[in-house]
Amino acid sequence: MEDEKIVALYWARNPDAIARTDEKYAPYCRAVARNILGSPEDAEECVNDTWLGAWNAIPPQKPVVLKPFLAKLTRRISFNRWRRQSAQKRGGGEIDAVLDELKDCVARDGDPEGEAIAAALGQTIRQFVRQLPPRECDLFVRRYFYTESVAAAAKHCGLTENHAGVILSRTRQRLRAHLCKEGFLHE
Repeated sequence: MEDEKIVALYWARNPDAIARTDEKYAPYCRAVARNILGSPEDAEECVNDTWLGAWNAIPPQKPVVLKPFLAKLTRRISFNRWRRQSAQKRGGGEIDAVLDELKDCVARDGDPEGEAIAAALGQTIRQFVRQLPPRECDLFVRRYFYTESVAAAAKHCGLTENHAGVILSRTRQRLRAHLCKEGFLHE
């Protein structure tokens, strides 16, 4: 079923919207959640929470394309679960490695200026990623948005794991330099 028809079901408050969303996007959303959490059971729970989140968000939102909308919901729910589990010393998944790789690109002092700085930082990172060559962009997004393993992202991009690691390292260095230039980090 086309996304616009599924969204119309949500707007009509038709419970079939969830069934159609599950049919079309469950494997994709499970993969996103599993990459973050490392557990198929936790991933399944997050996907179910994603359907509830979509039900509560549509309306008022009216996404044109459901895949990125659902990916964002799934990521948010999965990261929240990961944080709870980490607080309980039960971590897992690719997220530990991803956060470790990005630690030098994120300010260590937290977010003292509040949500305005976070929003500006997000916009700056999005602009940086959009200017990357297509293969680097795909690799970066797969690794740091979808939290795929380096091996899985490399395979998808037709690269060796080592080559992908080098590209990611150089891209992180360029991101750090860009964030310094924009005033988000200090050298």
